[in-house]
Amino acid sequence: MDGWEGIAEFVAVAESGSFSRAAERLRVSSSHVSRQVMRLEERLQARLFYRSTRKVSLTEAGQTFFSHCQQLQEARDEAFLAVNALHSSPKGLLRMTCAVTYGERFVVPLVNDFMAGHPQLAVEIELTNRTADLLHEGFDLAIRLGQLADSSLVATRLAPRTMHLCAAPAYLAHHGTPHTLGELARHQCLIGTSTVWSFRLDGRPWHFKPQGRWRCNSGQAVLDAALRGFGLCQLPDYYVREPLRQGRLVELLPAHTPPNTAVWAVYPQQRHLSAKLRLMVDHLREGLAKLPEYR
Repeated sequence: MDGWEGIAEFVAVAESGSFSRAAERLRVSSSHVSRQVMRLEERLQARLFYRSTRKVSLTEAGQTFFSHCQQLQEARDEAFLAVNALHSSPKGLLRMTCAVTYGERFVVPLVNDFMAGHPQLAVEIELTNRTADLLHEGFDLAIRLGQLADSSLVATRLAPRTMHLCAAPAYLAHHGTPHTLGELARHQCLIGTSTVWSFRLDGRPWHFKPQGRWRCNSGQAVLDAALRGFGLCQLPDYYVREPLRQGRLVELLPAHTPPNTAVWAVYPQQRHLSAKLRLMVDHLREGLAKLPEYR
């Protein structure tokens, strides 16, 4: 006998409180429902319902079995949705958030490419340098940079991200070049969104709180100030790669470069990913890998 036999009928009776209403829901006869439930009780060797002419209610055994059957049904539904998502096209609304400069430069062009091939998808992107609360603000996906705070969110690595300490040759000529981490405190520092700079010392993380007379929450603005010789900066590789190659910036203390911190796709915990979210994350990972900045 099939181990699943009678479960659908049992759940229908438990939810509707009636054999006849359960039969109507399942589009079968009341006698069929009654027979299936009785066979199920025989297999379990337990009474599942109290029956009377007016009322049907669950016994203690029935309540226990019903809670497990509900979990089974939810798992079954999730399994169908998960398989269907593998073959379905992205559709509906996808709400995203990302830091302003990184979003404008890298994420939005890739999202636009993705949307061009999926006309049933709608996207809302909020570019902000604050850390949005995905659950309370209704975002499906966030692209985040650097170290992640501990949370209940799922994080998928999209691309590498390395921080570099740099300064313009003119600044170094006037103020000298730091050769140790301890010398940083004597220099003007250009402070961006992060108030702490990260390094590596003897294989361990080492943190420094920069001080200076210049501060802005834009990486592009920090880069401009560094190129003008205002002070030292610590910026991600995609900001400074070209200025370093051109000699407009000089990398400092490369032996203390912090470990790769990465670019992340962050989204709420789900038992299965929707097609729109799963395919967007895959597209961003593949697209970023093809960019010159990440080769």
